[in-house]
Amino acid sequence: MSQPVKPSNRASRLRLGVNIDHVATIRNARGGDHPDPVRAAQIVAAAGGDGITVHLREDRRHIHDDDLERVQAATGLPLNLEMAATDEMLEIALRHSPHAACIVPEKREERTTEGGLDAAGQDNRLAPLVSRLGEAGIRVSLFIAPEARQVEAAIRLGAPVVEFHTGEYAHASGATRAEELRRIADMAALAIKNGIEPHAGHGLTYENVQPVAAIPQLVELNIGHYLIGEAIFTGLEQSVIRMRRLMDEVR
Repeated sequence: MSQPVKPSNRASRLRLGVNIDHVATIRNARGGDHPDPVRAAQIVAAAGGDGITVHLREDRRHIHDDDLERVQAATGLPLNLEMAATDEMLEIALRHSPHAACIVPEKREERTTEGGLDAAGQDNRLAPLVSRLGEAGIRVSLFIAPEARQVEAAIRLGAPVVEFHTGEYAHASGATRAEELRRIADMAALAIKNGIEPHAGHGLTYENVQPVAAIPQLVELNIGHYLIGEAIFTGLEQSVIRMRRLMDEVR
């Protein structure tokens, strides 16, 4: 079983993982093979991205099964597979052996992942998945709200990584946003204290990323929809380069 990562109190360089799901969403709107998420992965690698994230959903609304192997082979970047806690997705992860598997909540009717995984309420369901993925050498991450009970559940489960859902922060303003930022920072510190590597993502943009990126304990941000949207106007390479620069400015 893979051992938990024990990062230092401050990551020297904040990693940027880019979710390319919505390149596939555009492709699927008309069928065929254009635009190809493989090309997006290659551009991300050339622009300074540190990893590629894809979410293989139950309904295959964007990334398809055959995309996994093609994207995985397209670059030297680690592949992070977002997956629901189902037997089907576990078997797919074990078959493809991505660098990482991030277990996320999934509802068929939602447009995007709407909140964090309730790890605290699903110990019995998650424990065998975390164990089997870890035994296969796949780095396991739990996509959770920045709450102490969820971090404590990750500790019990032996997950080496947590990714904090930043949607509440991204959609808040004023004092509420400041409070959400504090929660993320406090939970990142709690994770580090317990030997868990903290990541964050969801709803991050050029305008709101820097306060999150400045949290010293965070090791990685995963950003997708916004960067693909900006790519329509500036190109994917430039959207990744700009986000990379904003993150580096506060580190």
